[in-house]
Amino acid sequence: MCGRYNITDDPDVHALLEHLHIDLGPLPVRYNLAPTDQVPVVHYWEGERTISDMRWWLVPHWSSGPSTKYAMFNARCENLQKSRAYQGSFRHKRAIVPASSFVEWQRSGGQKTPWLFSSPDQALAFAGLWDYWSDGTEHILSCSIVTTEAAPEFMPYHKRMPVMLDYPGADIWLDEHAETADLHKLFEPELPYELQAVPIDSRYNNSRYKDVPIPTGEVKKLSG
Repeated sequence: MCGRYNITDDPDVHALLEHLHIDLGPLPVRYNLAPTDQVPVVHYWEGERTISDMRWWLVPHWSSGPSTKYAMFNARCENLQKSRAYQGSFRHKRAIVPASSFVEWQRSGGQKTPWLFSSPDQALAFAGLWDYWSDGTEHILSCSIVTTEAAPEFMPYHKRMPVMLDYPGADIWLDEHAETADLHKLFEPELPYELQAVPIDSRYNNSRYKDVPIPTGEVKKLSG
């Protein structure tokens, strides 16, 4: 799954955005982003590719409004064509959620240790879904991050992981005319690039903590 992540104003993030044809100035640095926070999302709007801040907890356009009754910040890839909540977005509202790193908790002996994952090669590009909800007065753009089964290298940390895309994969995901079979290939439980994993300070357990993650151990490499 993916329940926390960071985005910083670094060259790798700008390189990703440039590849996605997003011309943007300095990015606000955001640490320990959590569900319901506002997060930057690359998507199409009226035929044009753009980037918008969205609520990280999908609000389907047909729903009665924002709710946290159901966990809609992650969308299991197995359910995208089965669930009414995701079907329309999977067909017509796919997005890229750029990130510098993300956090997952490793359980061991009743303890949960936060680990920070990043790539030394590029910014992370999460496969996302988005939707637009309005009651005529309130207007909400919202998103969800797609998850898949964990790659073997990631399995010691969690049984699921966000769908991470390399540049060609991001292009396919955003392609409005992409074949469903090609989209499903992106859900394979494998890493598209090398990841680095490092344990971090337990203050990241609290979503109100919005500062730089502090490593507490050695870096491990997860081959892509």
